[in-house]
Amino acid sequence: MTDVWELVHAERAALADDLERLTEEQWLQPSLCEGWSVHDVAAHLVDNARATPFGVVWAMVRARGDFDRQNQRGMERHRGVTPRETLSGLREVAARRTGPPAPVDSRLVEEVLHGEDIRRPLGIWHDYSAEAVERALRYQARVSQGLGGGRQRAERVTLHATDLDLSIGDGPEVRGPALALLMVISGRSAALPDLEGPGVSLLG
Repeated sequence: MTDVWELVHAERAALADDLERLTEEQWLQPSLCEGWSVHDVAAHLVDNARATPFGVVWAMVRARGDFDRQNQRGMERHRGVTPRETLSGLREVAARRTGPPAPVDSRLVEEVLHGEDIRRPLGIWHDYSAEAVERALRYQARVSQGLGGGRQRAERVTLHATDLDLSIGDGPEVRGPALALLMVISGRSAALPDLEGPGVSLLG
């Protein structure tokens, strides 16, 4: 298997290239993350790339254990005055190998999901690494929603990726691209139209 960090770095660089072409108006567009713009999600990715285990623990203490408050503060801290400043920050952290105290595959989830949180509302298509998407999907399917995963949703169905040799679960089948499966079990209902099968209604 490819080193996870190589996959993470490739996705960061690809997203930075896509962001380079955005207009000022596109940076302000709502992302798939409720309440956050494209600019906000980009800043969040900078914050996550700079995270360290100790730093995350300290940030959680300061946020009194509120995960959403911690994320909001981190995003605001790394959101540049202009999109260009935030993009520069994203390029600076593209090759970092630090992160929160979680399995390294969680960094793939972060890059792929947030990449789509930005790209999909803007109509930007990106050819994600099949390995990156598969590893992210397998990770999300086994991690609790309380920890940012999608296990509770995934357990209701059988996830069958039509573009990979991959099937997870034993419930009613849900078929579609692995990326759409990843998005839906992670709470992104925007990808539901990409899926089909008797289990789709259990994920809506």
